Amino acid sequence: MKTMTNKERNNQYIEICNHLADRRLKPAFDLLEKIITENGLGLFYDEWRELDQTYHFMLQYTVEGIQDPERQKVYRKLIDSSYELADKVNEAVRIKYASSIEYEKKRVFKGQLVNNFDSFLSELESFYLIDELKDEAASDPAANKEQSADEQKHHQQMLRLFYHLWFQDRLTAKETQFLGKFFASPSLLGSYKSFIVTALTLSLQRYFDDKKFSLLFDAYEMDDVAVSQRALVSLLLTLYQYDSRMPYYAEITGRLKIMNEDPEFKRNLERVIIQLIRSKETEKLQQRIREELLPEMIKISPNLKDKINLDSLMEEGLSEDKNPEWQDIFKDSPGLMDKMQEFSELQMEGADVFMGSFAMLKSFPFFGEIANWFIPFFTQNPELNKNLDLSDELTKSFVETIGLAPVLCNSDKYSFCLSMQNIPKENRKFMLQGLQAEMDQFQEIEQDEELTDPGKKAGFISNQYIQDLYRFYKLHPRRTDFEDLFQWRFDFQNKTTLGAILKEDHVVVRNIAEYYFSKNYFEEAIGVFEYLLAIEKEGELYQKIAFCYQKLGHFEKALEAYRKAELYDLNRLWNLRKIALCYRNLKQPAKALEYYRAAEALDADDLTNHLNIGHCLLELDLFDDALKYYFKVEYLKPGNKKVWRPIGWCSFLTGKKEQAENYFLKLVDDEPNQHDLMNMGHVQWSLGNRKAALDYYMKSISKTGFSETEFMAIFDDDLPLLLEQGIDKDDVPIMLDQLRYFVEK
Repeated sequence: MKTMTNKERNNQYIEICNHLADRRLKPAFDLLEKIITENGLGLFYDEWRELDQTYHFMLQYTVEGIQDPERQKVYRKLIDSSYELADKVNEAVRIKYASSIEYEKKRVFKGQLVNNFDSFLSELESFYLIDELKDEAASDPAANKEQSADEQKHHQQMLRLFYHLWFQDRLTAKETQFLGKFFASPSLLGSYKSFIVTALTLSLQRYFDDKKFSLLFDAYEMDDVAVSQRALVSLLLTLYQYDSRMPYYAEITGRLKIMNEDPEFKRNLERVIIQLIRSKETEKLQQRIREELLPEMIKISPNLKDKINLDSLMEEGLSEDKNPEWQDIFKDSPGLMDKMQEFSELQMEGADVFMGSFAMLKSFPFFGEIANWFIPFFTQNPELNKNLDLSDELTKSFVETIGLAPVLCNSDKYSFCLSMQNIPKENRKFMLQGLQAEMDQFQEIEQDEELTDPGKKAGFISNQYIQDLYRFYKLHPRRTDFEDLFQWRFDFQNKTTLGAILKEDHVVVRNIAEYYFSKNYFEEAIGVFEYLLAIEKEGELYQKIAFCYQKLGHFEKALEAYRKAELYDLNRLWNLRKIALCYRNLKQPAKALEYYRAAEALDADDLTNHLNIGHCLLELDLFDDALKYYFKVEYLKPGNKKVWRPIGWCSFLTGKKEQAENYFLKLVDDEPNQHDLMNMGHVQWSLGNRKAALDYYMKSISKTGFSETEFMAIFDDDLPLLLEQGIDKDDVPIMLDQLRYFVEK
């Protein structure tokens, strides 16, 4: 028998879950039996047979018309039990065969499980109870060494707990009770509590357990905002993952509904959903930085030292006087400042602008410990002390300052600090001064914004955590062993449980749609706008749906939505122009002209509309009428180069050859494209200037990168018009052969 891959085995489990979600129990049972038999998992056979027989009896009673008021309750319990059996069978298969790092670690971790939770919690808490004694003995080197060893031991205990929870399938009553006390303990660091929230999340993603959901809800309701926000991100991701199972867990859905009555929860929910959606822009953003920003930076870097007189600056120290030459640094790259400003604004919005910068800094041994990808950044982390000399005041200040940076995720903060050991001490001091000034500004801004937006701090924390997760799923050396959560659609509004919650507050869903729309995710925006439209008809929704379809090139669908928007009194002029645009793209110039005329009646001074009317008349072969509109545009806006081309072409087609020559000459003397040069060739030929015509045809091919094939295809389209302007049909093959000889040179 062919050995199955991890992906194939996982697809079998997904297929069973899909069958159960769609209430197709027989195919789910058939596939379960096959997996049990083929993988030698006989210990699950009796449980499978009992479920299968129960379903057979239920079907039989139903067909015979036997009334049973408990039937639906039994049916739901049957589906729930089938899910649980599928979980157990799938986990048994993965333990037996899976080659992922997750199951490599799970297999070897058995001997390190926590057993006595009461004593384990006491030991964790006792570490903090002797803080005062540690402080008193801080000057004693032996005591310092002992303290460092205690910190490392405490940290290792937290790592042990992390893996214990991650690899636990269903939590026992003792584990649940322990975690309740763990999160409620006033002694334990909030950073470690946040860390354990992630352990629960990874565990829940691997193996469904309603108790894990309950603990995440409890963690969200904690006063510690760092723990709360991490729990919220985790809840959203796992609710999304297990959406099809939620109807069978009234306790989870009920608790979510209660939380949704809290306005603060709604604000947090909306913010995290948008942050998750925004994470999908990261790769596109990194590409823009590589292709737009960095090349411009490289252009100016050779002259930067001289332009800002760097040597003098280093000698004299930081002066309050600004160098007047600094303003010229960017003169050779005028777009750079705009790009830097744009990326700075994106950074402040929460966009992940540092992903590329820190991607190469994940090879430190620190990241060899998989749990360290998820641990919050805190200066007491003994892993920092192990890698850095925190007894050095400069190093300590550097680490503390990095810890304050709201725009760096936890993972990148560790990368930054660990890379510091490779930076010369003098440079470190210079960097620290700049960082401290930057952090002072951030803190001032943060304090001001916290007054106007109390959720700002929470937003930074949830965004940092999402970026931590993004780095793990995109950068970890064994990332292909895990399902990439950031490949999910994050269409929360389409999920059964979260969709019901979001439907209660249309504002949140509308904001999600507007975010998609503003970032040009038009397909996603259409889905959410249509979702809202099903709830309430609104003209602006039709317009935005139409605009999305237009941008995607689906002009028939765009036209249909724009026509529906016509029924609403909402910026009719804009709507008319868009309808006309759709008709033009659908090659219906007569219908387009009808709507452009209607727009003209509302705004007679719109030159763009006049230009479009001219284009429609041109496409309808009404060349004289088209010329009137083109000349009107030129008269009202002299020097408008856009109008020279259609004036020249219409003039040629109406036999006004000298007039055509004058306009094409303007284009040729400016920045001509291949069509301008070809059209000028047509005009010269019609005027009898064959040599000049051939010269322009040659330039059309040689100077613009126009291939001979492209040229000939367009020439064939133009040929009937050339013949109408008096060109001898017998001369055409001679002219083209002359051109071919030129091309072959």
